[in-house]
Amino acid sequence: MNVTKAIAGRRSTRDYTPEPVDEKLIFRLIYAAAQAPSAMNQQPWTFTVIRDQALLELISREARAWTLATTPAGTHSSHFQALLSEESFQIFYHAPVLVLISGNAPNQWIVEDCALAAENLMIAAHAEGLGTCWIGFAQGFLNTPQGKQALGLPAEWTPVAPIIVGHPKSVPAPVVHKAPEIHWIG
Repeated sequence: MNVTKAIAGRRSTRDYTPEPVDEKLIFRLIYAAAQAPSAMNQQPWTFTVIRDQALLELISREARAWTLATTPAGTHSSHFQALLSEESFQIFYHAPVLVLISGNAPNQWIVEDCALAAENLMIAAHAEGLGTCWIGFAQGFLNTPQGKQALGLPAEWTPVAPIIVGHPKSVPAPVVHKAPEIHWIG
């Protein structure tokens, strides 16, 4: 698959089969992520791979509760509020793998660097026939002392991109993208 098709075809997947993702394939995805550019070529990322479903269930419950408790009233749409309040909602959609990309060194561009690595990982996964989704509901909690402790992360790391990976049950429908707004100078 060429890169343009991989970029255009990647979708956020929220429905997975229970089929495990081969470890060698996970290594290939992380290799692709690590090829991302970074500020001053610092490559300040680390990759934590979680396949323990009981741990993902625990983090899902704690992240839902933390998000509901710490988000100011009115910030969440009623849809998000209802979703996060639903006891059966699992923020990782029962995907077999969570790859957490964290910054492992102080750096003013850590979020940007890790986001570039995350996009590489997601495009590579799509090219391999896998689905991915960046789980924003997990970000805040994973950057707390409790979240870091649950995953055994050092206190100085900054969790940035929690990406679920798995075999999609179905292909997500294409989404309509607006034409880019371009301002030409010169």
